[in-house]
Amino acid sequence: MNCLMAAWNAHEPELKGWLIQQAHSPEQAEDWLQELFLKALRHKERFCTLDDARSWLFRLARNMIADTHRKHLPVLLDDVRPDYSEPEPGPEDSQDMSTLLELHTCMLRVLSELPPDERDILEHCDIERMKQQDFAAQHQLSLPAVKSRLQRARRHLRANMVDACQIRFKDNRVCCFTPRT
Repeated sequence: MNCLMAAWNAHEPELKGWLIQQAHSPEQAEDWLQELFLKALRHKERFCTLDDARSWLFRLARNMIADTHRKHLPVLLDDVRPDYSEPEPGPEDSQDMSTLLELHTCMLRVLSELPPDERDILEHCDIERMKQQDFAAQHQLSLPAVKSRLQRARRHLRANMVDACQIRFKDNRVCCFTPRT
């Protein structure tokens, strides 16, 4: 427990600052920080054997945030599925997680730039997983109209992501991503 607390005390301010940058609100960052501490507690007996506790804590934080964001990615990106489980302490391999977070950030930006009606249907049906039939009833639309609008919004999102995020597809799946700097 002493090794965990020493590492936590040494890196908590930096972790908190990074989480604030990733969160939509200070409250969300605080929630993530508490969740991160609880997850670290589960590995307390192994903390003394870590070569780089800071890297492990940041990797755990990235995985935790990616897991949170993964729940909100639209169907378009369902094929991008790295392992979101808690990492075992060991060498850091954060490139995939970093890429996914950059892709997610770009997707959110592109989504926010869509017309309100397209953004609304994507947020409800793809991100929140509302049934298309429920969306149709709520917006007084026919089910075929909702299906058509959703497909058009997905195509528009995809086209804008290809341009803004520099993603490429292979066999209708995301294969490559080069973030613009």
